[in-house]
Amino acid sequence: MTWNKYAAVEFAKNHAFHESHRKCELYVKNAIIAGGLPIHGIGSAKDMGITLTQVGFQKVFGAPQLGDVAVIQSITNHPDGHVCIFDGQQWLSDFAQRTLYPGGAYRKSHPDYQLYRHY
Repeated sequence: MTWNKYAAVEFAKNHAFHESHRKCELYVKNAIIAGGLPIHGIGSAKDMGITLTQVGFQKVFGAPQLGDVAVIQSITNHPDGHVCIFDGQQWLSDFAQRTLYPGGAYRKSHPDYQLYRHY
């Protein structure tokens, strides 16, 4: 499957709000679709790694690259976790994030996450 990470990131940039609308899974899924991959939603962001691998993403480690997707596990009061895509400088989900972790509770808890990259 052809993956246009530039189109995916451009879609994410053009659709990101200034603050969260609690729709990260939907927005990242739509960005991936805009990049050319027929990914299906799974409902819970923390479980999105399953569908990412089904469309050719692979788990990676180290510094993120443009087009990488981070799947972040749940924390207290956020049972669905979080997912975001990297534009080369910033993490995007349904909003433009300050860091990989989408908010103060995540930054305080530092839950586990996994990076995925499409080759």
